[in-house]
Amino acid sequence: MADIAKFIEEIKGMTVLELNSLVKAIEEEFGVSAAAPVAVAGAAAAAAAPAEEEKTEFNVVLKEVGGNKIAVIKAVREITGAGLVDAKNMVEKLGTIKEAVAKDEAEKMVAKLKEAGATATME
Repeated sequence: MADIAKFIEEIKGMTVLELNSLVKAIEEEFGVSAAAPVAVAGAAAAAAAPAEEEKTEFNVVLKEVGGNKIAVIKAVREITGAGLVDAKNMVEKLGTIKEAVAKDEAEKMVAKLKEAGATATME
């Protein structure tokens, strides 16, 4: 073990050019490459990075009311279960109608709002 510690101390005292020569000599002597562990480490780091997850929850957002405000209010009431006054206020205010909804349900809500004449999106 003392020999390894002594060897490490010698490496600490080497210049960059001397270290480069040492690495090349080790590569030639043992038939290995110093670049391989770096590539493996890079691949491992890329694999360890979390993959971008597909969004599973959406907000249904009312952008424009359109020409038939009453139909839109009825659609909002049906979607949210809100009372007439609350639904009317949501429609007049525009913005988010329903938050954190599953994708298929959000698509149905947007379709219902569009059917009523409104412009709506999933965000």
